[in-house]
Amino acid sequence: MSVRVGLAQLNLRLGDLDGNAAMVIAAYDEAVGAGARVVVFSELTVTGYPPEDLLLKPAFVDGAAAALERIAQHTGDVPAVVGFPEDTGRDGPVRLWNSAALCWGGAVRGVFRKHLLPNYAVFDEQRYFVPGTDAGPLLTVGDVRVGVSVCEDLWGPPRTADASPEDGGLPSIVGGEADTSPALAQVAMGAQLLVNLNGSPYRRGKQADREAVARTRAAALGVPVVYVNQVGGQDELVFDGSSFVADASGQVICRLEAFAPQVAVCEVPLAGEAAAAGGVLAAPPDPLEEVWQALVVATRDYVRKNGFSDVAVGLSGGIDSSAVAAIAADALGPEHVHGVSMPSRYSSEGSRTDAAELAANLGIDFRTVPIERAHVALAGMLEASAGTGPADADPAHDRAAADLTDQNLQSRIRGVLLMALSNRFGWLVLTTGNKTETSVGYTTLYGDTAGAYAVIRDVPKLLVYELCRWRNRQGDGERIPEACIDKPPSAELRPDQRDDQSLPPYELLDPLVEAYVEGDLSAAEMLEQPELLDQYGLLDQYGTDPDVVHRITRLVDIAEYKRRQSPPGPRITAKSFGKDRRMPITNFFR
Repeated sequence: MSVRVGLAQLNLRLGDLDGNAAMVIAAYDEAVGAGARVVVFSELTVTGYPPEDLLLKPAFVDGAAAALERIAQHTGDVPAVVGFPEDTGRDGPVRLWNSAALCWGGAVRGVFRKHLLPNYAVFDEQRYFVPGTDAGPLLTVGDVRVGVSVCEDLWGPPRTADASPEDGGLPSIVGGEADTSPALAQVAMGAQLLVNLNGSPYRRGKQADREAVARTRAAALGVPVVYVNQVGGQDELVFDGSSFVADASGQVICRLEAFAPQVAVCEVPLAGEAAAAGGVLAAPPDPLEEVWQALVVATRDYVRKNGFSDVAVGLSGGIDSSAVAAIAADALGPEHVHGVSMPSRYSSEGSRTDAAELAANLGIDFRTVPIERAHVALAGMLEASAGTGPADADPAHDRAAADLTDQNLQSRIRGVLLMALSNRFGWLVLTTGNKTETSVGYTTLYGDTAGAYAVIRDVPKLLVYELCRWRNRQGDGERIPEACIDKPPSAELRPDQRDDQSLPPYELLDPLVEAYVEGDLSAAEMLEQPELLDQYGLLDQYGTDPDVVHRITRLVDIAEYKRRQSPPGPRITAKSFGKDRRMPITNFFR
């Protein structure tokens, strides 16, 4: 016996209750038309995920209920499993369930309420929801009984949906006292198939973890597992979809494409039955392709869902602005990307020509706005008050302060010009800072942080290089000039400037930042327990220099105020700045 299950992997618009309802109805009809006997959607389908403090607005919750009612009224004999926020009717600040509605025959016939509410990483569900306590009701599809759960319910503490081991640590706890998943009770109640609704944001390597957990569950419980996730960008998060089915033996027999809306029907065999041939089984993307797709989808959705069509990018001829421009061109089409070169007296001729070549390769608009006149004028105005002018003309004053002031002045002039073009033409400005530089504050507040979306904010510097090289291998020509990739990185804000004059080599800096930011290691732990750095490759390459460790961790700490005032960007690592990492600005812990 088998069940034809429709997997509806949709790019929902958060808060667009009417639009989402229409999308769900269309997907339901498509799946039913393809022979589905049950159609499964993602977590909080009606609202989109995560709705955050919109859930505190009664009108929003009431509107979601009305949209769910319209969806339910449209259903026929084929059930639809649809996520929605359900009002408990209780008094108090937390009065919702994160629920899945079981709809057929024109009505909501049953509701499953999420048991396990994640409150780590980017998740904050205990702020809004109370846990469900009933494992039922089971859904009947023909003669098959189906257990329904929501996201974290499949995992169960003490492991979480961001667990790093590939198997999520499940084999040691499945079926034991520590296993709190409602899936156990559902199987005990007679469930022959489990469906799991998800709002699972992307991070590198997460799909392998998800599939390992679902395979472990399926094999341990002896029932197939259907996992449906949403797709698309939502502010700092991007969802990859990658919905799949694991059969009762733990083999993945169906997988939808990553980062693409898709409705597919999978013939799911029950325990003891062989899988049908010819199902949808998309291959997982290459690891670098996966990250590139995440950045492209996140950028496209942020721009378009916020009502913009075009973007502006400041082009310096360096690796970071080149990567952002290439991502934007892939996301929006080159006709919607405007590259702006803003050379100063310190910009090399090579950087100017590299920026122009990049724009030509990408087919994007390119314009040049020199900043020399503004630089001279503002430096002169500042000289009268602060006694600081251009560094190469100011030998009488504190050189370090004058030099830094002049560098930041150039960056802020460029920020002003980009925002002026944004005002004039309605373009959304993309910033170009990477995670490594953002970590240590190697950015100018109100200068290169000026903009609306930080495309590579969570991409370490060395990964930026890998992504650019990957993009150039995709068969449509050299998109990013080799000169942009090969040149030593430099902000070009003073003569002969290079990044390694101010920062350690990125081969050291990237893993050190990862250990401190993503690994939550303190400087003392790195120095007193150096074995903790093994997984970051620091010991083999560089060892631990106390001066470097203390300096870099201190730079990360004091740059917190800058990050709070910088635009959001898509999360692609295990811990990004923003939702993931909430550190105090005023902080004396070292």
